[in-house]
Amino acid sequence: MKPRLAENEKDSPIIVGLDIGTTKICVTVGRRSGANKIELLGVGKAESSGVNRGVVANIQRTVSSIRDAVSIAESQSNVDIKVVNVGIAGQHIKSIQHRGILTKRDYDEVTRIDVEQLISDMYKLVLPPGEEIIHVLPQEFTIDNEPGIKEPIGMAGRRVEANFHIISGRVTDINNIKRCVDNSDLEISSLVLEPLASSEAVLDDEEKTAGVVLVDIGGGTTDVAIFHEGIIRHTAVIPLGGNIVTEDIKQGCSVLRNQAEQLKVRYGSALADENKDNEVICVPGIRGREAKEISVKNLAYIIQARMEEIIEHVYYEIKSSGYEDKLIAGIVITGGGAQLKHLVQLVEYITGIGCRIGYPNEYLAKTEMLNRQALEELKSPMYATSIGLLIKGVQAVEEAEATEQAVEVSRKGSKVKEIAEEKNKKESWFSKLLSDFIKDDAGIDDDTFIGRK
Repeated sequence: MKPRLAENEKDSPIIVGLDIGTTKICVTVGRRSGANKIELLGVGKAESSGVNRGVVANIQRTVSSIRDAVSIAESQSNVDIKVVNVGIAGQHIKSIQHRGILTKRDYDEVTRIDVEQLISDMYKLVLPPGEEIIHVLPQEFTIDNEPGIKEPIGMAGRRVEANFHIISGRVTDINNIKRCVDNSDLEISSLVLEPLASSEAVLDDEEKTAGVVLVDIGGGTTDVAIFHEGIIRHTAVIPLGGNIVTEDIKQGCSVLRNQAEQLKVRYGSALADENKDNEVICVPGIRGREAKEISVKNLAYIIQARMEEIIEHVYYEIKSSGYEDKLIAGIVITGGGAQLKHLVQLVEYITGIGCRIGYPNEYLAKTEMLNRQALEELKSPMYATSIGLLIKGVQAVEEAEATEQAVEVSRKGSKVKEIAEEKNKKESWFSKLLSDFIKDDAGIDDDTFIGRK
């Protein structure tokens, strides 16, 4: 039995997020609920076998996984999925800073259309061959030499300048993602950088204002996004993730890959000193061979060595951004790799910055359409990107509606202005005609008429 919905919930559009990850492909279906929350209608998950370090390596396998995940999500939500918001990551992602300028004709107020024009101009930037702009993110505006303006709409001025954080990616990898989605009989509504999506799910405005680093440890990559004063300041994608930890365990302990993954998930720890020396795990042998005993502490040493390398890369990005001393809210870790035991302590030890795990449950509304077990699973950090894609999709719809309304208001304003000008022309013509009639009737020449009081 489906729950009754409020009128505003019925009217809210259904959004679909598609997270094409290295270890899993996840499709989430939802819509805006009350109190700025997301109501989940369905979730589909399939194993990802065609993606390597966030980049599509096998289109046929990826398409097959997408179709499997979409089929599960459609059966849960009773929604025919056609349009999706797709996450993108990978080591090919780059970011630059650029400044844009717009000079208006008059000293009237800055409108949403002016801001959209500035953003549109940034998409015309000339990039190195083979690169394409994914996002243009406004940072701060300057209006008539008045800097530090975050919300320019409604302010009066003629010269509008803005700093932009521009994120680009390799055209080949972007087109491969598009081809996978097209071959799955889906249409892309928007491409969203995965750390931006994750940040919407696990960070709040207070943290973004205070200064915070989001670290999303996925299967193939670790994504970094730094916020300060509510503005994104730095993004980076590190080509190391949870899968490389699994490979290290496989090699170091001489076990199968699926056994290495289970060892990491069930017994793994990011700090070897937190484990007992005499604790041992028994791993079954292959095809009748003897079982193998593995020390939990030795397992932790293997994991710690690789996690230290990943955290050192993250710390380098923090220092190179110039915001190391401005991170009042510290570091927030999310993604599947965030579930590793003692990871928070290791991050704080290496960076000296406070740390917490980011869970995406803050923005999830209660729903009867998913069972309790499914909802509990979705509160895991590994679903931060999937939930974030839904939130970004809802925001995109609302921004498009706001822009459309602004264009409509502008069009009406122009029409009113034309009518007023036409009316003034008619009144001016009638006044001149009346003035000429009075002068002719009184027999007064122009010089005399002008001189009279």
